Amino acid sequence: MANKPVITAKEAAAMIPEGATIMCGGFLACGQARAIVKELAASGKGGFTLIANDMARATGPMGEEFFGIAQLIHNHQVKRVIATHVGMTPEVGQQVNEGTLEVNLIPQGSLAECIRAGGAGLGGVLTPVGVGTLVEQSPLCLGKQTIDGKEYLLMKPIHADFALLGTYKCDAYGNCWYKGTMRNFNVVMATAADTVIAECEYLMPVGEIEPENIHTYGMCVNYIVEGERK
Repeated sequence: MANKPVITAKEAAAMIPEGATIMCGGFLACGQARAIVKELAASGKGGFTLIANDMARATGPMGEEFFGIAQLIHNHQVKRVIATHVGMTPEVGQQVNEGTLEVNLIPQGSLAECIRAGGAGLGGVLTPVGVGTLVEQSPLCLGKQTIDGKEYLLMKPIHADFALLGTYKCDAYGNCWYKGTMRNFNVVMATAADTVIAECEYLMPVGEIEPENIHTYGMCVNYIVEGERK
């Protein structure tokens, strides 16, 4: 396996075009590629579709405003959101009411499985979660099926143009290790995008991460960014 190109956060943001569909891993910006997101926010590009567990936080842990991808929402750079909850970023609801943002909410486990299906090349996910609820009206729901007398929703697989991973350690081959809850959604998103950029806090020599501790394999990663140490 060859070393992966190491680029700056600004170079990574420059690769992402107007109107791209972007997956962002993590939970409330923990495990998010925040250096890349900052550059993307400064780029002025927009029309993005964001796929993430949430839209980060209106206020960060140190009092920062518009923490993580919440900055992209604040800047009106996003036209569509696919997420599981958005309550920590009130501007999402405000922009929906203004008619400037489309939001598709689906259950957390369903989102993870839809992304996993997108990465595995599957045609969809059958799940009983959401039967009889507003999830049935989601554009991500393809209808209901009954199997052995039980109703299931058929959910579409989800794929993106770019996946931005927020990792703790990454080696030169692109193998990634996540610390704590940084792992949330990053692992499945690494399989379900055309271009995968891993932003790490520590860029390590090959062999420093034990093989059994690798969470995202380098074969899934196209580029590496050495970002900020939190």
